[in-house]
Amino acid sequence: MPDDIARWLNEHANPLSTLTPGAPVEDLEPLGETLRGTRIVGLGESTHGTGEFFRLKHRIVEFLVCEEGFTTLAMEASQSAARALDAYVRYGTGSPERLVTRLGFWTWRTREMVDLVEWLRAHNRDLPEGRRIRFMGTDPQLCADSVEAVAAFLRRTAPDQAGRMGALDVLAQARPGSRPDPGKALLRRAEEIARLVADHVERSGPGDDADEALEHAQILVRAADLVTRPFEALAGEDGVLAARDRYMAGAVAQLVDDDPEARVMVWAHNGHIAKGTYGQQVPALGSRLRERYGNAYYALALLFGKGSFLARRGNDLQRPPARHRIGTGLRSLEARLTHAVPGDYYADLRGAGSPADAAPWLHAPHAQRSFGANVQRFLYRLNTAPLVPAEDYDGIAFVARSTCSHLLPPAEDRGSLTAQVERGVQSELPHRFGPGTQCRRAEPDRQLCRRRPWGSGIAEPHGAELRRTGTGRSRRSGPRSAA
Repeated sequence: MPDDIARWLNEHANPLSTLTPGAPVEDLEPLGETLRGTRIVGLGESTHGTGEFFRLKHRIVEFLVCEEGFTTLAMEASQSAARALDAYVRYGTGSPERLVTRLGFWTWRTREMVDLVEWLRAHNRDLPEGRRIRFMGTDPQLCADSVEAVAAFLRRTAPDQAGRMGALDVLAQARPGSRPDPGKALLRRAEEIARLVADHVERSGPGDDADEALEHAQILVRAADLVTRPFEALAGEDGVLAARDRYMAGAVAQLVDDDPEARVMVWAHNGHIAKGTYGQQVPALGSRLRERYGNAYYALALLFGKGSFLARRGNDLQRPPARHRIGTGLRSLEARLTHAVPGDYYADLRGAGSPADAAPWLHAPHAQRSFGANVQRFLYRLNTAPLVPAEDYDGIAFVARSTCSHLLPPAEDRGSLTAQVERGVQSELPHRFGPGTQCRRAEPDRQLCRRRPWGSGIAEPHGAELRRTGTGRSRRSGPRSAA
């Protein structure tokens, strides 16, 4: 099998000359050619704390924006807080460091993320508004901005109803699955508030403030739904994990469906962007996009050989992230990729052909390493998740060595709901079904750009591929990181 992998990669892998953003892009052109018929690309990562993943994805984002006409970056981050960062990227409003800190997860509070955001702002600065790149969050949880925005709207337009918002303050920080309630009282209150806002919009007509308040109210409904769902492993579609990926996929789908010219880059863990399932048969975000858009969705996984990465130890959300080291191991797919071809490279798996025609390793089961925002001390080295490369991913970008991402200093202490999230009371989904709790040996200078608008100079996919006609296929798999 290793010789099979080496032979295939020596023929099909495209070396990456550098991971540094702003470098010449000739080595990324094979990726661009592969993506010409797509509208959505999932940019994965096997850890949230690898500096090389940040830099390579930054470089890929630059390339896709400048050379391939991609229009939107959608992050596995707070949908509520990302709206303020979108305003910075498009209009220069606010401080990038502060806004990045408020994205809801420690994982994005890095120097590398600030560098990316500042590049997006520099790119947008002199462009007409209709051509500016957008920054969007996909995750409904941690919605302090939405709580405050809707409360302010009600105080202004329906002061007699504003007191009803108090019950929703918990959504600023409550974790998905943390308040399971078969009666869904919190969800019902959020739905009542959303109807109040919608009724006002209907009576008064659309307006910037009203439309924005309605969008925030809809985020609160989704957040309340996540908070009150069960976290049991066998909850299936009714569980919080399935609901979270469904909501994140829905956020991406709305971006694509609302704008025929939109092309979206989805930044998330490998477990989310994959085309199969994770945990107890939870359909991943990527599987839902594949089902809806067919080959117009492309899943690119980022893997690494050896080195170090940041993660929190255990499930203590107050514990600062720590450095974790790991070698290539013996049985993982990454070990085989390391020994097959030296250095950093990209390989397209979609073009490998059918199982009958392709190299056997692409359609054989392997174990991939997978680390979430939290891992268990010592035992994290055993964290693996099953995969079949060509079924789970459309492409792989491999980085030989991982080093830790660079965290920003903590925010100063403030008292508002948003500041509580900002100063580090940040929440990740507990990894009950992935890395951190189940470790099974057998088993997420600016440059001018030549835009290539969607529908102009790009082979548009057939209309059928933009409907729910994709594979929609899920496969039994063991734990995979989902955060």
